[in-house]
Amino acid sequence: MLAIAPATSVFATEQTHPLWIGSYTATGSEGIHVYRFDSQTGMLSERPEQAVKTHNPSWLTFSPNRRYLYAVNENGPGQTDIVGRVTAFRVDPASGTLQQIGQVQTLGSEPAHATVSSDSRYLFVSNYSVNADPGGTLAVIPLDSEGRPHPVVQIKTHHASRTDLERQASPHMHSVVESPDGHYVLGQDLGADRIYIYRYDSNHPEHPLTASAKQPFVQLPPGSGPRHLIFSANAKQAYLTLEMTGQVAVLDYADGQFALKQIVELAAEGFTGKNGAGALHVSPDGRFLYVTNRGTDNQMVVFAIDPNNGQLALVSRHPVGGQEPREFTFDPSGRFVLIANQRSNAVVVMERDLASGQLGRTIQTLSISTPADLKFTTSN
Repeated sequence: MLAIAPATSVFATEQTHPLWIGSYTATGSEGIHVYRFDSQTGMLSERPEQAVKTHNPSWLTFSPNRRYLYAVNENGPGQTDIVGRVTAFRVDPASGTLQQIGQVQTLGSEPAHATVSSDSRYLFVSNYSVNADPGGTLAVIPLDSEGRPHPVVQIKTHHASRTDLERQASPHMHSVVESPDGHYVLGQDLGADRIYIYRYDSNHPEHPLTASAKQPFVQLPPGSGPRHLIFSANAKQAYLTLEMTGQVAVLDYADGQFALKQIVELAAEGFTGKNGAGALHVSPDGRFLYVTNRGTDNQMVVFAIDPNNGQLALVSRHPVGGQEPREFTFDPSGRFVLIANQRSNAVVVMERDLASGQLGRTIQTLSISTPADLKFTTSN
């Protein structure tokens, strides 16, 4: 570990928080690592409090009550485990350590994202599927009252746009999220250039999702490759990374319907390298949107959110201190941003100015093999 600010070995309960780090396991990582983060110093503990062995836990998500953590096991052809799975853990409320309580197959390859329904009854999983056969799907997994997953009850499939015959020859479901009101489930399909909109009704336990009659999908620009979607603090806008074109789309949202409003570039004007729009999150105060651009750019881009219409205005761009910033999160104080730089095998902690939104100095660079996701209990 390289520490730029002085380290501390004593963590006070009032200011320290567990951090769960998911990773890819082909190059030596055990799976999920539980660290402690000090929100006064901006420092992570030098060693994990727990290392949980599980294959390729590349995305982590909590149940609404934060008692259970779910990890997608992004397995597929050519890997140690070729079967896509989801693993469930009970979270110790004092230490943050994990106890496995269940595991099921996702009936697809390379599950890359998951979301728990607000009523805690289902886990919605996006099977990305690198290969055209079987192609990407959206899987619905029931959860019981103890947080344990049960076999898939519903699979949704889509058609590829085939705009890019290398990356869009088949559907690639990249993320799935629930609408803020809990009435809709939204699937972002990189291979289809669409957001698919499903009505959610838990009164039909074997098929809780049906295509929305109001607007079954949102058509996005050809070859844009939608990746991750989040909502604004007031739920009136949604922000979506377009991975293949290195952009962010702003959409107005109301009662299960979207309207494309704005598309902004992540890279600076004149950039000739490779784009790769990745993770995005709204700051805890709702004023700023942060987005990573991977490829050869490797920057965090900060936008101010217009409080009147949700549109974005560029604030700044910051190098992330590594390669392939796959995911990031804000610490519970909002004063620090932690970035998982997958290809440089490190988690980087950077200061964040609460007033301007800009990132400051690097506080710490923690060595960890192929980090993929970072979660505090305040993030999902």
